Amino acid sequence: MAGIYIHIPFCKQRCIYCDFHFSTSFNSYRAEMIEAICVEIIERKKYLDNQEIKTIYFGGGTPSLLLDYELKSILDTIHSNFVVKKSLEITLEVNPDDIKQENLIIWRKNGVNRLSIGIQSLKQSDLDWMNRSHKVEDSFASILLAQKYGFDNINVDLIYGLPNLSMEDWVSHLNFIIQNDLITHLSAYCLTVENNTILNDRVIKRKINLPNEDVQSDQFLKLIEMIEKSDFEQYEISNFSRSGFESKHNSNYWKGFSYLGVGPSAHSFNGESRSWNLSNNKIYIKKIKENNLGYNETEKLSKLDQFNERILIGLRTIYGVNLNELSKLNKLTKEFQLALSEFKDKKWIEEDVGVLTLTKEGKLRADYIASGLFIS
Repeated sequence: MAGIYIHIPFCKQRCIYCDFHFSTSFNSYRAEMIEAICVEIIERKKYLDNQEIKTIYFGGGTPSLLLDYELKSILDTIHSNFVVKKSLEITLEVNPDDIKQENLIIWRKNGVNRLSIGIQSLKQSDLDWMNRSHKVEDSFASILLAQKYGFDNINVDLIYGLPNLSMEDWVSHLNFIIQNDLITHLSAYCLTVENNTILNDRVIKRKINLPNEDVQSDQFLKLIEMIEKSDFEQYEISNFSRSGFESKHNSNYWKGFSYLGVGPSAHSFNGESRSWNLSNNKIYIKKIKENNLGYNETEKLSKLDQFNERILIGLRTIYGVNLNELSKLNKLTKEFQLALSEFKDKKWIEEDVGVLTLTKEGKLRADYIASGLFIS
């Protein structure tokens, strides 16, 4: 099982928290970028060793800015160079204000069958603060319109831990998601301050006061509490779905399956190595034109690297980490056993038939627990 991720590095405007690679000034070279992406797909068609492609994911950036022929060109190139499963999951990340009749028709025509809508908040002052391009009313309208045009697999993104997001606000947001049958998946992320973002600059200059960790933890725990009473299931720390609507593409990541990442800044993994493309649009295009593979760097993963990655990724999911599979990658050292025993005693980790999963309290400390189990 394998997937392909396409990074579209175009955005209308910059959100203050975002550290993903994109440009807001791209019209002068957008045709060259689409051509370069297609060339990379062809150049790297052997990367997945002829595995069947079961998922395609358009991320960014803002993939909903793609024009009809641009989207078609990329998908046609994939179909021409890979063995593609007929029941293919094709996800497109979209902004609510891009969900219009003409776009929905284009997306359906090109085979897109899953939308991931970047709503982020249902409070207008939050959207203004984040410098989002859409309005709250766009969010409500976009979900209804998407369903009208045949999209029955809809994810919504929300952010908690915002400066002025009260618990009452957060509960209201979650009630809207849980009670809306048109929404089949929720991705909920805590606001984080990343380097080289407007948010980071404003925090450093003390122009913004962020809520403390207790507030963020309380909002996370409220999220879990409400999800447990609904027909959504938490299958990854930040991801929740109704039955049968888990993201197949992202689940591949978390289960350690192979994927090819195409476009500037995209990452790839084939089980034994990890690679990444440089994060510079014009240099990426230039090297593609020169038939220069210098746009991509690769790191060979040792068995120990794979061991630690399985812990880091697996513990975030409902699937957990299989101790027997871990032991095939590296001996379970005395230090590992002691750390595991400590986390069990604190009731942060549970073990069932040799599979480790995090408890509710453990999920608040996922990265800390994973690093405590790493073998150096």
